[in-house]
Amino acid sequence: MLLLFVRERFAWIGFFIFTLIILNVLFSLDVGLNGVSIWYVNVSLLVCFILFFWCRYVIEVGKLKDFLGNMDSHLDDAHRNSLALSPFQEVYFRKMEDAFFEKNLELNQAKVQIQEHSDELLAWVHEVKAPLTAINLMFEHIEDLQLRRKLENEWLRLHLLVDQQLHQTRLYAIEKDNYLTEIELKPIIYKEIRAMQAWCLEKGIGFEIGELTEIVMTDGKWLAFIIRQILSNAIKYSPVNSEITIFTEHDSTGATLLHIKDIGRGIPLDDLPRIFQKSYTGTAGRESSQSTGMGLYLASNVAHKIGIRINVQSKVDEGSLFTLRFPLQNEYAKLTGR
Repeated sequence: MLLLFVRERFAWIGFFIFTLIILNVLFSLDVGLNGVSIWYVNVSLLVCFILFFWCRYVIEVGKLKDFLGNMDSHLDDAHRNSLALSPFQEVYFRKMEDAFFEKNLELNQAKVQIQEHSDELLAWVHEVKAPLTAINLMFEHIEDLQLRRKLENEWLRLHLLVDQQLHQTRLYAIEKDNYLTEIELKPIIYKEIRAMQAWCLEKGIGFEIGELTEIVMTDGKWLAFIIRQILSNAIKYSPVNSEITIFTEHDSTGATLLHIKDIGRGIPLDDLPRIFQKSYTGTAGRESSQSTGMGLYLASNVAHKIGIRINVQSKVDEGSLFTLRFPLQNEYAKLTGR
């Protein structure tokens, strides 16, 4: 703060140095001042200037800290008067207050518009889910098995897109919409696999699943969403008649690790650092018009909010291994204490 204050007062310092130079020149030229000690005058003026400079620093920095400490609220007249601003500073202060007030109004209006848009989008998603559910029930009346599977597969893709949009809309309020409790992994994973049964049957994809007896502390709904995004990617990029392996283990700290492994085309090394970025589809995604680049982005954001870490290992033409690390008990304490 002191260095900044000195930089802002270079004009003062320059004027003082200029005054000393002029004074010294006058002392050397005027013979009438030969009896006066120039060093005595220089030191006296320097001491006075330093004292004045220090007093101004204490006063002005104190006012600045007081002002910054009250930036969150619109200052009333009593507090403004306690700052003891000069008329010149008062003009600056009022202009800054007006600017902050206008920007706050614009920000609040923008927040209201975003919230209204989010509510409208959420309502639209819920409206779309109703006919989707009705269409799913109608599939039972289709006798042509091949046609039924094709329709179920297309319905599933549409359902996943709507579900993705629903969770994207809710993501910004996830702190109000999560409930950490003890969850068994097995029912959640089996439920997500059954939901994608039509897609798996079309591609001939099977699953090799471990015991999955672990119980973790997390939010079941959001965990299911994360697993859904990873499974849909694994199915999408796996070759026909292949297997996806799901198993668990514990790391050196005792944390539970959930692994989802496929033997698909894999992720190029250049794409790995960017797969969780918004709208990034990668090399494989550019070959498919179905890729939105939002699934892993949303999964990563949700995982961060509920304390899960996602790690990816992948090699081209060898497949990918997605690992979910569930936090330990002390890590959950930090998470819930945010």
